[in-house]
Amino acid sequence: MSYEIDKPDEQWRTELNPAEYTVLRKGGTEPAFVGEYTDTKTTGVYSCRACDAELFRSDTKFDSHCGWPSFYDPKDTEAVELIQDNTHGMVRTEVRCARCGSHLGHVFEGEGYATPTDQRYCINSISLRLTPDEG
Repeated sequence: MSYEIDKPDEQWRTELNPAEYTVLRKGGTEPAFVGEYTDTKTTGVYSCRACDAELFRSDTKFDSHCGWPSFYDPKDTEAVELIQDNTHGMVRTEVRCARCGSHLGHVFEGEGYATPTDQRYCINSISLRLTPDEG
Protein backbone atom coordinates (compact mmCIF):
# COMPACT_ATOMS: atom_id res chain seq x y z
CA MET A 1 0.00 0.00 0.00
CA SER A 2 1.20 3.52 -0.68
CA TYR A 3 0.99 6.14 2.03
CA GLU A 4 0.72 9.92 1.97
CA ILE A 5 4.04 10.04 3.83
CA ASP A 6 6.50 7.68 2.19
CA LYS A 7 10.13 7.96 3.29
CA PRO A 8 13.10 5.69 2.70
CA ASP A 9 14.03 3.45 5.60
CA GLU A 10 17.27 5.35 6.24
CA GLN A 11 15.34 8.59 6.71
CA TRP A 12 13.04 6.95 9.28
CA ARG A 13 16.16 5.70 11.10
CA THR A 14 17.50 9.26 11.41
CA GLU A 15 14.17 10.79 12.45
CA LEU A 16 13.22 8.21 15.10
CA ASN A 17 15.24 6.99 18.06
CA PRO A 18 16.13 3.26 18.02
CA ALA A 19 13.18 2.20 20.23
CA GLU A 20 10.68 4.26 18.20
CA TYR A 21 12.09 2.87 14.97
CA THR A 22 11.82 -0.72 16.21
CA VAL A 23 8.14 -0.34 17.11
CA LEU A 24 6.88 2.10 14.47
CA ARG A 25 8.78 0.84 11.44
CA LYS A 26 9.57 -2.79 12.28
CA GLY A 27 6.38 -3.79 14.13
CA GLY A 28 7.96 -4.29 17.52
CA THR A 29 6.24 -4.02 20.88
CA GLU A 30 7.35 -2.05 23.90
CA PRO A 31 7.33 -3.89 27.25
CA ALA A 32 4.02 -3.92 29.12
CA PHE A 33 3.36 -1.40 31.89
CA VAL A 34 6.34 0.87 31.10
CA GLY A 35 4.94 3.14 28.40
CA GLU A 36 4.59 6.86 28.88
CA TYR A 37 0.80 6.88 28.32
CA THR A 38 -0.29 3.59 29.90
CA ASP A 39 -1.89 5.27 32.93
CA THR A 40 -2.25 8.84 31.62
CA LYS A 41 -5.57 10.56 32.32
CA THR A 42 -4.73 13.84 30.55
CA THR A 43 -7.38 14.96 28.07
CA GLY A 44 -6.28 15.61 24.52
CA VAL A 45 -5.45 14.03 21.19
CA TYR A 46 -3.04 11.15 20.62
CA SER A 47 -1.15 11.44 17.33
CA CYS A 48 1.26 9.22 15.44
CA ARG A 49 4.78 9.85 16.75
CA ALA A 50 6.20 9.35 13.24
CA CYS A 51 3.95 11.72 11.22
CA ASP A 52 1.67 13.60 13.67
CA ALA A 53 -1.58 12.24 12.19
CA GLU A 54 -4.36 12.49 14.79
CA LEU A 55 -5.35 8.96 15.79
CA PHE A 56 -7.25 8.78 19.11
CA ARG A 57 -9.00 11.11 21.55
CA SER A 58 -8.52 10.73 25.27
CA ASP A 59 -12.29 10.36 25.78
CA THR A 60 -12.07 6.91 24.11
CA LYS A 61 -9.15 5.78 26.31
CA PHE A 62 -10.00 3.30 29.05
CA ASP A 63 -8.29 1.20 31.71
CA SER A 64 -8.00 -2.31 30.30
CA HIS A 65 -5.12 -3.23 32.63
CA CYS A 66 -3.33 -4.92 29.72
CA GLY A 67 -0.10 -2.90 30.07
CA TRP A 68 -0.54 -0.58 27.09
CA PRO A 69 -2.82 2.39 26.42
CA SER A 70 -6.23 1.14 25.30
CA PHE A 71 -8.84 2.96 23.24
CA TYR A 72 -12.24 1.75 22.10
CA ASP A 73 -12.38 3.76 18.88
CA PRO A 74 -10.05 5.80 16.67
CA LYS A 75 -10.65 9.53 16.26
CA ASP A 76 -11.59 8.83 12.65
CA THR A 77 -11.86 5.38 11.06
CA GLU A 78 -9.83 6.71 8.12
CA ALA A 79 -6.92 7.52 10.47
CA VAL A 80 -5.96 3.89 11.01
CA GLU A 81 -5.39 0.92 8.75
CA LEU A 82 -6.28 -2.58 9.94
CA ILE A 83 -4.28 -5.53 8.63
CA GLN A 84 -4.53 -9.23 9.43
CA ASP A 85 -1.46 -10.33 11.40
CA ASN A 86 -0.62 -14.04 11.52
CA THR A 87 2.74 -13.72 13.31
CA HIS A 88 3.76 -15.43 16.55
CA GLY A 89 1.31 -18.30 16.01
CA MET A 90 -1.72 -16.02 16.48
CA VAL A 91 -4.36 -14.43 14.30
CA ARG A 92 -4.67 -10.76 15.25
CA THR A 93 -5.51 -7.45 13.65
CA GLU A 94 -2.60 -5.04 13.39
CA VAL A 95 -3.28 -1.30 13.64
CA ARG A 96 -1.18 1.01 11.48
CA CYS A 97 -1.22 4.74 10.90
CA ALA A 98 -3.08 5.24 7.62
CA ARG A 99 -0.96 8.31 6.79
CA CYS A 100 2.56 6.81 7.09
CA GLY A 101 2.07 3.07 7.62
CA SER A 102 3.71 3.01 11.04
CA HIS A 103 2.88 0.13 13.37
CA LEU A 104 0.78 1.26 16.34
CA GLY A 105 -0.38 -1.97 17.98
CA HIS A 106 -3.34 -4.35 17.63
CA VAL A 107 -7.10 -4.22 17.99
CA PHE A 108 -9.05 -6.93 19.78
CA GLU A 109 -12.78 -7.48 19.68
CA GLY A 110 -15.31 -9.29 21.83
CA GLU A 111 -13.27 -9.47 25.02
CA GLY A 112 -16.17 -8.32 27.19
CA TYR A 113 -14.99 -4.77 27.81
CA ALA A 114 -17.86 -2.46 28.69
CA THR A 115 -17.15 -0.04 25.85
CA PRO A 116 -19.48 1.29 23.15
CA THR A 117 -17.65 -0.71 20.47
CA ASP A 118 -16.56 -3.84 22.43
CA GLN A 119 -13.13 -3.21 20.91
CA ARG A 120 -9.73 -2.64 22.50
CA TYR A 121 -7.14 -0.81 20.44
CA CYS A 122 -4.03 -1.87 22.34
CA ILE A 123 -1.48 0.75 21.28
CA ASN A 124 2.20 1.15 22.09
CA SER A 125 2.84 4.40 23.99
CA ILE A 126 6.01 4.88 21.98
CA SER A 127 3.88 5.04 18.81
CA LEU A 128 1.95 8.01 20.16
CA ARG A 129 2.38 11.65 21.10
CA LEU A 130 -0.24 13.31 23.32
CA THR A 131 -1.25 16.91 22.72
CA PRO A 132 -3.19 18.02 25.82
CA ASP A 133 -6.39 20.02 25.40
CA GLU A 134 -5.98 23.69 26.18
CA GLY A 135 -7.73 25.16 29.18
